[in-house]
Amino acid sequence: MSENKVSEDRISEEFDVVVVGGGAAGLSGALTLARARRSVVVIDSGEPRNAPAAGAHGLLSRDGVSPLELLRIGREEVAGYGGQVVSDRAVSARRVAGGFVVEAGSGRRFRARRLLVTTGLVDEVPEVPGLRERWGRDVLHCPYCHGWEVRDAPIGVLAVSPLSVHQALLFRQWSDRVTLFLHTGAELAEDEWERLAARGIAVVDGEVTGLEVVEDRLAGVRLASGRRVPVEALVVATRMVARGEVLAGLGLSAVEHPMGVGTYVPSDASGLTEVAGVWAAGNVTDLLANVPVAQAAGFQAAAAINADLVAEDTDAAVARRRSAAASEAASEAVSGGDFGPAGEAEVCARVLGERRHGLEPLPRSQGPARP
Repeated sequence: MSENKVSEDRISEEFDVVVVGGGAAGLSGALTLARARRSVVVIDSGEPRNAPAAGAHGLLSRDGVSPLELLRIGREEVAGYGGQVVSDRAVSARRVAGGFVVEAGSGRRFRARRLLVTTGLVDEVPEVPGLRERWGRDVLHCPYCHGWEVRDAPIGVLAVSPLSVHQALLFRQWSDRVTLFLHTGAELAEDEWERLAARGIAVVDGEVTGLEVVEDRLAGVRLASGRRVPVEALVVATRMVARGEVLAGLGLSAVEHPMGVGTYVPSDASGLTEVAGVWAAGNVTDLLANVPVAQAAGFQAAAAINADLVAEDTDAAVARRRSAAASEAASEAVSGGDFGPAGEAEVCARVLGERRHGLEPLPRSQGPARP
């Protein structure tokens, strides 16, 4: 056991911030808050979206690191600053006086002044046999995550989303052998045909019904017509569904994304949701965020949360100061203040000393000497 690991039995149940979700965004936010000397706990169910991938890319100093290894390191870093990570599933959240209560599947309850929700999303993969099993390996979605690894290879793009043509044009940057399979997608517009042709992207009509796999490597796709087209990678735009169920008790729910690619929990630029005191970061609110973007969003949301808590702490300190001053003033009014009996006696004692009663000792009479 790492010296930084804290026994869950000793974890306090009250925190400045509860982070729901322990992926890149959640751990980044927790690390930032812990370094800001905030008490923070991360509740994580251990289901990272990118678990099937061999590596996470675009991360300075850690390019290609295993996603699970990245999270392990992140948890240790959070613990090193006093933050805590609990392996559990957050099932509900509700508002209470002074903040929120989050209940976990184990029955544990965590009270917090603020919430940071980083629960991520679920990828709904099209119903093509074999597709789910190869997801994150040679069935891909993000060119910035996987493009380099499939450079110059024959790449297929499955048209199942409004983003499919865009994906084909993007992956053309990594290979000049890109094929768009129309599958069950919408009919292409005239300008889309032109743009695809200008970039030398082939277009194949017909529904894809299966994959060809040789020695555990993708070798091609099969069409309903029986035709086989060789590809070594297949790009799929999944329907991305935010994991926002834990927010239902706060009146928040995931809504349809304007781009028509799934559902998300709306938030502003800092991650603040429509519910005061609740922030969101990562894929739960930004469906297109990759690991570096999710990390940055977690940091940004944490900074906004800390600033909000600083303002609240300062308001409370000002209120206490004013209350103390009012009590002191009231006490002086009762005693008469500087011009009451007590105040006057103190002033006289300091200025006149033994002469404070205003009477000088009378000198003895020096009358005529007696004979």
